[in-house]
Amino acid sequence: MTKLDIVTLPDPILRQKTRPVTQFDDDLQVLIDDMIETMREANGVGLAAPQIGRSLQLTVIESLPKEDDEGNEIPNSRQLFVIANPRIVWESRELVDGIEGCLSIPGYLGEVERCQAIRVRAQDRHGKKIKLKLNGWTARIFQHEIDHLQGVLYIDKLTAPENFWTEEVFQKIQEEMDEEETIPNA
Repeated sequence: MTKLDIVTLPDPILRQKTRPVTQFDDDLQVLIDDMIETMREANGVGLAAPQIGRSLQLTVIESLPKEDDEGNEIPNSRQLFVIANPRIVWESRELVDGIEGCLSIPGYLGEVERCQAIRVRAQDRHGKKIKLKLNGWTARIFQHEIDHLQGVLYIDKLTAPENFWTEEVFQKIQEEMDEEETIPNA
């Protein structure tokens, strides 16, 4: 496997609609394995083909690990998805705000409103048709990655322009909020 270069803004491929995957051949399998390695090396939870300079409707996604009752990560609890030609076919009415980052916009975070639950039709890495029911954080990741395939970035969907921060500023805001919560009332 080979670690691939991740393209960043202002690379124009990030703003282009991608073309469908039509051949699920050995070359595609190598690309998928390289994308998985690249995502993991970058500590990401998703990586779309445009982020590695390829105009394909292809993305890899790895869910966050599950935790036990004490908050410890359960080994091997992440779920890996490889999806080609995805379409969101249903969205919940319930919307939730959440903080997102992107490997193609390093060093920044922003607040984005997304559907709490979605249903997706796609193809797996071998071209087999699949249907997925997703909710919570995994649904958010899917929406983020599917947006990439349409040339849309999370910064296009911020809840407000001021809800976009460097990672350092966001960390300070979080620390200040934590301090306020621990100060007893006088």
